[in-house]
Amino acid sequence: MIRSQLVSALLAVSALTIVGCGGDKPAPKTSEEVVSKTSSKRLPDKAPDSPEASAVHISPEILKACGIKESDAYFAFDSTNLRDDDVRVLTAVAKCFSTGGALGGRTMNLVGHADPRGSAEYNMTLGQSRADAVAGYIVGKGVEKSHAQTTTRGAMDASGSDEPGWAKDRRVDILLVN
Repeated sequence: MIRSQLVSALLAVSALTIVGCGGDKPAPKTSEEVVSKTSSKRLPDKAPDSPEASAVHISPEILKACGIKESDAYFAFDSTNLRDDDVRVLTAVAKCFSTGGALGGRTMNLVGHADPRGSAEYNMTLGQSRADAVAGYIVGKGVEKSHAQTTTRGAMDASGSDEPGWAKDRRVDILLVN
């Protein structure tokens, strides 16, 4: 009886600790899970100040070479999901970097970022998962895997101090490798 009361008390304290501290964040999903679950919500043409938006910032050099309109989008908090507008733009990037495209045979660097909330280790993992999600989609559209390098900066470049700022910190930069 005392043992079961002790176990119950420990479970209650553990539950309160998890609820009070927010608990550990779940591990980021793999790029295969992320790419297979794109959202159907539409994004506006301009970068929103919304935590609900998603994820790609393409360098001006790539936008110009590929004939893509400038479009910023950002990841939702604790997410690696690609949205419809991201998929549309990433399809254009993949076509541009595939054989026969304006940047055919060139290499891109996909740099994942996170907002400053969460531990440094978690943010590095989340940034890498975001970069891997974008790479998985682009490689699935015909870009050679060796031409889609991924890396993470985690929250090292984060500058936001509120939700609109943090939303802009959650992204993947697509840069042309020289």
